[in-house]
Amino acid sequence: MPLITAIKAREILDSRGYPTIEATVYTKNGKGVASVPAGASTGKYEALELRDGGKQYSGKGVQKAVHTITHIIAPALVGKDCRRQREIDSLMLQLDGTETKRKLGANAILAVSIACTRAAAKAQQRCLFDYLQILTGRKCTIPRPYVNIINGGRHADTYLDIQEYMVVPRLKTFRNNIRAASEIYHTLQQQLQKKYGKGATTVGDEGGFAPLAVTKTTQALDMITTAIARSGYTGKVDLALDCAASEFFRKGKYHLDGKAMTAGQLQKYYRALITKYKIISIEDPFEQNDFASFARLRQESGIQIVGDDITVTNPKRIAMAVRHGSCNCLLLKVNQIGTVTEALDAVRLAFKNNWKVMVSHRSGETEDTFIADLAVALGCGQIKAGAPCRGERIVKYNRLLKIEQELQDGSWKK
Repeated sequence: MPLITAIKAREILDSRGYPTIEATVYTKNGKGVASVPAGASTGKYEALELRDGGKQYSGKGVQKAVHTITHIIAPALVGKDCRRQREIDSLMLQLDGTETKRKLGANAILAVSIACTRAAAKAQQRCLFDYLQILTGRKCTIPRPYVNIINGGRHADTYLDIQEYMVVPRLKTFRNNIRAASEIYHTLQQQLQKKYGKGATTVGDEGGFAPLAVTKTTQALDMITTAIARSGYTGKVDLALDCAASEFFRKGKYHLDGKAMTAGQLQKYYRALITKYKIISIEDPFEQNDFASFARLRQESGIQIVGDDITVTNPKRIAMAVRHGSCNCLLLKVNQIGTVTEALDAVRLAFKNNWKVMVSHRSGETEDTFIADLAVALGCGQIKAGAPCRGERIVKYNRLLKIEQELQDGSWKK
């Protein structure tokens, strides 16, 4: 049996240059390594990271989380079979004993949880997506990418309030979809340089462009629509938004595009955007407790309404959204809940209620490719991992390109 012989942890840096945690789970059959991301636009109800405080790294250090793994989690898990994912995750939750994971830290717990899946896959000589398929009980499929090409909100120091403007190619293969997204991205780059000049193509946290001169939602959408046409993909690429509306909700109003709007006024604004730009998906259109407005937009628009801050990959929050009819798609961020098992439980609840699922990265990412394999194993058909720019984003897309080839030629079985 692949019993855990040791667990080590270390502080590393994420894509924003802030500390995060990496863990290695060792067995006699090999090892599994995992690092966890962190969000900038975080939901109020997410599981809590364990950070150091103090002066180092502006208080964002994770030495306390490293200590948690090496001195609390490791002694409890050494000798356990790494293939028993639910047992391992449950034991860590018992050690923590809090609903928010504030004692051990969701970052510490998740690093070990994911590392265990990798160790178990290696012990069984399986590809990670193939092993995860056993845990999910679903059929592997390659997801359609939601590619963020303009950043706003908390992800960029600009005047755009909406956080992510995404292109969603719908060609026959992932390879062609990511090629289309890349071509559109670089066409957009040329447009921004030509129209706004120097500094127009700086990028935000997720690799999308962050032009200071673009200040309105419609400006961004118009430029993307033009880039799609100039790249030769009119009619083959859809648009999607992540509004992250909790970030521009203040004192009972939504402050968007220089205007203070009520929920009703924002509803009308979204419906106008959906009609004009044929938007197929909107994530977090309202603040994280406005279940009713989510539901109204879902009913009236007929498009995909994705829950992120409102659901935070938490079965309790998902159940609330189901009761209100707020969403029809779950944004799956494993670090919002803190273990692989709990994340899969959230997915099962979403699927049970006829929701779709979109696997997602975070703004503070690492080179870890776990979410790529997870999206394939879930057969959920949707992933967002940022722009076709910056290594921590590209590595997910490159992993999916490799998996697609392996599934096509059968080499993953060898």
